[in-house]
Amino acid sequence: METPSIAAWLLTVALILFSLRLRRRKLNPPPGPKPWPIIGNLNLIGPLPHRSLHALSQKYGPLMQLRFGSFPIVVGSSVEMAKAFLKTHDVVFASRPKIAAGKYTTYNYSDITWSPYGPYWRQARKMCLMELFSARRLESYEYIRKEEMKLLLKGLYNSSGTPIMLKDHLSNVSLNVISRMVLGKKYTEGTGENEIVTPKEFKEMLDELFLLNGVLDIGDSIPWLSFLDLQGYIKRMKVLSKKFDRFLEHVLDQHNARRKGVEDYAAKDMVDVLLQLADDPTLEVKLERHGVKAFTQDLIAGGTESSAVTVEWAISEILKKPEIFEKATEELDRVIGRSRWVEEKDIVNLPFIDSIVKETMRLHPVAPMLVPRMSREDCQIDGYDIVKGTRVLVNVWTIGRDPTLWENPDEFCPDRFIGKDIDVKGTDYELLPFGAGRRMCPGYALGLKVIQSSLANLLHGFTWKLPGNMKNEDLNMEEIFGLSTPKKIPLEAVAEPRLPPHMYSL
Repeated sequence: METPSIAAWLLTVALILFSLRLRRRKLNPPPGPKPWPIIGNLNLIGPLPHRSLHALSQKYGPLMQLRFGSFPIVVGSSVEMAKAFLKTHDVVFASRPKIAAGKYTTYNYSDITWSPYGPYWRQARKMCLMELFSARRLESYEYIRKEEMKLLLKGLYNSSGTPIMLKDHLSNVSLNVISRMVLGKKYTEGTGENEIVTPKEFKEMLDELFLLNGVLDIGDSIPWLSFLDLQGYIKRMKVLSKKFDRFLEHVLDQHNARRKGVEDYAAKDMVDVLLQLADDPTLEVKLERHGVKAFTQDLIAGGTESSAVTVEWAISEILKKPEIFEKATEELDRVIGRSRWVEEKDIVNLPFIDSIVKETMRLHPVAPMLVPRMSREDCQIDGYDIVKGTRVLVNVWTIGRDPTLWENPDEFCPDRFIGKDIDVKGTDYELLPFGAGRRMCPGYALGLKVIQSSLANLLHGFTWKLPGNMKNEDLNMEEIFGLSTPKKIPLEAVAEPRLPPHMYSL
């Protein structure tokens, strides 16, 4: 009696497996290179992954699929594909892959960058939009940005005539602005005995964080090799995590001590805001202490590197084309005059300065492939099947060099934006330096303010030259890849004042 039922059961299982196999055969994945066993297509990725994928997209098209070890990777390299992933099917691709950097450097995916799509992330996004980066709060911190800008300009004036590493000055002002807004104080100056890190250590920690969040770790692609830590990245992530945790615990302890016993305490910085939210019993998902630390770290890192990198690239491009500097200073002298500095509210009246910023972001996007996304379910894009769990990259570096969108795409030409209604706020898919859709950078408004005002005042206040007998064509424009994409060789330049001397005194 049992034999027929067992046979029927085995036949049913066999039919199910066969139908599933047929179904899999019918899938129509995007075109792409044939993967090797174990490594997939990792052999095709060089030290600048965005350039490697750009070259592959020229062969396989604007939607292609590769394998990085065990995982399918889909790359979109056109406006249409960017819109499909970031707008049309945004909710399908709104999650993040679980990679080592998110696990070890962001409290097990507790920050807004790497947290998976769900109630926790939605709450974090709402906190950013409604509290941390609201127009009212950003306006309340404008005095900080003004003070730090004046210090930058005075420092450059005191160094006039001598070669300087521009990024050091830019990183300082970015870090000072964001640390005062987030932490309530600077961490680039000499610290007292009660401080937990030196300014040098603080900057080194941030540099390491950016590097490790952008590396291509073999264990992320071939999980069964992750325990070997072949590149040593995991060990470095764990060391960095301990350093940051020690620092952030100190920051939270200081803030809690300041708040203790004070009724109706008014938040003075973003950590205060986060701690108040953590005390809110009405939150859908309780904000734990490790979450406060993860967000704090996110705010510091996200607001520091991107603006310094973008402004350094802009000055580098202008040094190669002096006529752009002449046109920019003509606009600044006409609109601003020589008796005051540029303020944030002036940018709307400086279309050429705004165009320089946009052109820099087109050619040198800080995150050339944005932060990777992950498919939450099976999906079809342009007739191709993308299965659940696929990792998705949008190569904005390739889009910025698409000859069907941009005339002479490799040339730095700010004039291309004059008279055109193209913005960087995530609605114009040919220019997406901050991404688009649900996972767009929530702090883009702050980053844009710092970039625009920094560049405008650097051009307004100084004439820029290369040191010694160095010629424009000798300027190295290579990049290095990480979470951001800075210049491989930092820009060394000479700043000469172009405004009356009293303008540089505080």
